[in-house]
Amino acid sequence: MTDKPTVLFVCVHNAGRSQMAAGYLQELAGDRIQVLSAGSEPKDRINPVAVEAMAEEGIDIRGNTPKLLTVDAVRESDVVITMGCGDACPIFPGKRYEDWQLDDPAGQDADTVRRIRDDIRARVETLIGELAPAGDRT
Repeated sequence: MTDKPTVLFVCVHNAGRSQMAAGYLQELAGDRIQVLSAGSEPKDRINPVAVEAMAEEGIDIRGNTPKLLTVDAVRESDVVITMGCGDACPIFPGKRYEDWQLDDPAGQDADTVRRIRDDIRARVETLIGELAPAGDRT
């Protein structure tokens, strides 16, 4: 892993889970971790309920755009976290892979999306503790 690890969040549409995870990681880790997100079948826009749920946390993901997962994105990442699309993600030796079992927020009500959001936050906080502990300010 480099001095500044790169984390790639991948979900099918790159419109909800991976966008919320990327938003939290950027907000909570600052410049200690490089953040990428992508989808195996990206939608044309971010899930508006996910945008609202993150806005409640003071994190603005409105301007994000779903991106197509590429081999290059995986290659340049140290940690690849999939959320329901693990089979679509290319595997490279020496990388850390995790599959976070999370419900898809697509078509869900605000309370359900908040629950998914809160689960993502807890997982992101654990990830930051593993990759860039508070005392590590490289």
